[in-house]
Amino acid sequence: MFLSSVFSVILLVLVLWAVGAYHRLASLRLSFLQAFAALEVHLDRLLAWLEEYESAQTRAGAPAAPAREALQVAVAQCADVLARARIQPLHAASLAALQEALQVLDAAWITQAHQLPALAVPAGAMPWAQRWEQHQAYSAQAQEQLRLAAAPYNAAIAQFPAQLLASILGFKSAQTS
Repeated sequence: MFLSSVFSVILLVLVLWAVGAYHRLASLRLSFLQAFAALEVHLDRLLAWLEEYESAQTRAGAPAAPAREALQVAVAQCADVLARARIQPLHAASLAALQEALQVLDAAWITQAHQLPALAVPAGAMPWAQRWEQHQAYSAQAQEQLRLAAAPYNAAIAQFPAQLLASILGFKSAQTS
């Protein structure tokens, strides 16, 4: 009788711990996914803005220079990589590819912006270069928020005994760089 009571208490404690640990891991993972969603929304806006920029270049009759074509390719690559990262936002390779695509996009913008004459800006709008800098600042902030959300999630998954529960339930670490 005493042994069954002790066993019941131990089992109850383990179940309560597992439920609490699961909720903590799920909450931290949700925080990471929300941070990824914020980055995703920003990148969607950035890609739409770059399409607007390309459209303005076409209307202005800008020449089809290699730098302009490189920017178009970088935009397409970034959109493709972002689509793949949406499917697996916790996957290290997806996030690394997204980071690399953003670096390529930044380099393509810089090269293109220096080689073509400044385009006319619609009335009341900010100059293109200034808008790019604003997007870059938002992007850096969103990436930092993603990194900050990944740290406690990864730490929680690495802690014993939550590590056992995480592996059983399929929680994977979030690799942001």
